[in-house]
Amino acid sequence: MASRRASEQFITAGRVAVNGSVASALGTKIEPGRDRVTVDGRPVAAKRKLYLALNKPRGFVCTRAAGEAQDRIGDLIPRDWAETLFSVGRLDCASEGLIFLTNDGEFCLKLTHPRYGMAKTYLAKIQGRVTPAMLKTFTEGIVSEGERLRARRARIVDSNPASCTVELEMTEGRNHEVRRLFESQHLTVRRLRRVQIGPIKLAQLPVGRWRHLTDIEVKSLLPSL
Repeated sequence: MASRRASEQFITAGRVAVNGSVASALGTKIEPGRDRVTVDGRPVAAKRKLYLALNKPRGFVCTRAAGEAQDRIGDLIPRDWAETLFSVGRLDCASEGLIFLTNDGEFCLKLTHPRYGMAKTYLAKIQGRVTPAMLKTFTEGIVSEGERLRARRARIVDSNPASCTVELEMTEGRNHEVRRLFESQHLTVRRLRRVQIGPIKLAQLPVGRWRHLTDIEVKSLLPSL
């Protein structure tokens, strides 16, 4: 019913009670389902956890604090959810494809923190020619801006004299990592699309549309982490 900062203000003002007793100390622990929490005498219930899969269009940003002229992915989902759901990781403005939105912080952490190694698959359309030697460089790793970037897998899907489509599987989620890999070989990414996160594929989800992840899909993303 409030942001974390506002909730702290509610607590210090004595407006929050647990099982009928005012809880004025920050960090007071409760057991959901057993303890009764009220604010100004009104009961507080946990919000239903939501998990959405969205096919992000190019030109949309993954932040709530975008400028007025920018399109946000929150504009693509029901208005009631736009201020409560957050993206699981990011896709930059020029990139497109599969992204999750949720209000479950633990789910977000386990899908984005490098220590969990969640695999994400991308299709990159490249201007110019990509060689097997370049793919080997990607899987062995490069150092860019003080960070080590490495693809778990890299293969050429399609190629002609002017351009090439490469599939890469990444696990660390570093900023602009796919584009930086190709920039290290003096190649330009013309289109970048994320087509899979863990076992969940983009499949036929239309651009700009979303769907709920099923309970089975949510569970499939977590056991291996």
